[in-house]
Amino acid sequence: MTETALTVQQTARPTGFPTADHFRFVESALPEPAPGELLVENLYWSVDPYHRSMMDGEFALGAPLEGRTLGRVLESRDPAYSTGDLVFHRAGWRTHSAVPAGQVRRIEQFEGVPLSAHLGILGGTGLTAYVGLTRIARLKEGEDVFVSAAAGGVGTATGRLARLLGAGRLVGSAGSAAKVKYLTEEVGYDAAFDYHDGPAADLLAKAAPDGIDLFVDNVGGEQLGAAVGALRRYGRVVRIGTIGQYNKAALAPVPVDLSEIVEKSLRMEGFLVSDYRSLQDELYAFVVPHLRSGRVRSDETVVDGFGRIVEAFLGMLRGENLGKIIVRG
Repeated sequence: MTETALTVQQTARPTGFPTADHFRFVESALPEPAPGELLVENLYWSVDPYHRSMMDGEFALGAPLEGRTLGRVLESRDPAYSTGDLVFHRAGWRTHSAVPAGQVRRIEQFEGVPLSAHLGILGGTGLTAYVGLTRIARLKEGEDVFVSAAAGGVGTATGRLARLLGAGRLVGSAGSAAKVKYLTEEVGYDAAFDYHDGPAADLLAKAAPDGIDLFVDNVGGEQLGAAVGALRRYGRVVRIGTIGQYNKAALAPVPVDLSEIVEKSLRMEGFLVSDYRSLQDELYAFVVPHLRSGRVRSDETVVDGFGRIVEAFLGMLRGENLGKIIVRG
């Protein structure tokens, strides 16, 4: 077993797009778990869009970054856990973590399902998609759905789960022709478009000429305005994120015709997936059988080596991934 740990710290607040200079790797001795804690060797790390917004103030400078992580218990000082247990926790962006037992969750290894799926379609990514569709939008069978940033982690999970839930026409937007092809040929979207190819309203009208019932919004901005215009009466907008604005110093106004929200009886609602962790077992029950049968897959871009975690994070912000981006130790 290695005797040293490696940790990523944030060194400065970015203005606009972050760079590798905003981070540093720090080597230290392995942490010593206190009574009630576990020493965890981390195996997989999640890098997520929300990390960018936290860099503006929520992450402390010169301290380890927070992040979703899967690891193996090396030493347990809590009777509920044993050496070798696989666990999920949020003290990530480091090779080893000393974590209070109350802040970890034991991971079940489902036969035929890769462990990394617990950071993708079975993790916070999949839970976000599941909550958005079932609790916030209350998707009905046959309803037509538009998803922005559809080739990312939440977007691919949303597409796959919406199909399982009986969605009608499924339309996505993405940032390249390769991603558009992936959505229609691999994920199951009926139509998709590259948002660089013209005004969002025109592209959406071509992809969904009869309108939509639901918009799952990961981007904000122009696409949100276009979706509101395309929504039918009693349509819904589920606001998940605004990745299109995370690296902008000043937020541009969103071109939404607010009168349409009244005239078409639309509903717009956001949520934090952390408020719905009680649904984790429900997500497992719904998705795991389909993962085992092959009807559903966990869309992933895997980056090997903890030393590349910053590279993976910046690549995710640039949209270089298909599905959930995961770092593997």
